[in-house]
Amino acid sequence: MKYIPEKLWKKIMKTVPRVVVDGVVMKDNKVLLLHRKFPPYLDHDVLPGGFVEYGETAEKAVVREVWEETGLRTKVVGLSGVYSDPKRDPRGHLVTVAFLLSVTGGKIRESSETKNIRFFSINKLPKKMGFDHTQIVKDALKLSSSKK
Repeated sequence: MKYIPEKLWKKIMKTVPRVVVDGVVMKDNKVLLLHRKFPPYLDHDVLPGGFVEYGETAEKAVVREVWEETGLRTKVVGLSGVYSDPKRDPRGHLVTVAFLLSVTGGKIRESSETKNIRFFSINKLPKKMGFDHTQIVKDALKLSSSKK
């Protein structure tokens, strides 16, 4: 197998849009948020999420990322939205597919990437979140209330 030289790989990663997922995990009118252990948005409240891996659906990716970052098992309730502003993430042009999720099991635990994982009341959300997660949560809450 041939590999792309590192310099070329970094250039590709800076110039080609990539797909990520974000999970809006709802439980008892609360939203799950966590703190990132790494930049960008170090120690900011954010949604669990990450990169879609080669050969993986966005739905499987979001369930996997939530499990890896929080220890919670979830299922997709619905698509919350697609966020594609090229400036939404300082690492490059990352297009996120956001999903509304419900908890099916597991127990909250920190990961190598996350800390301070907790549920926030939808009436007492942090005023400022990392990335565009404030908008993603607002959109997901609209979807959540329409599904009731």
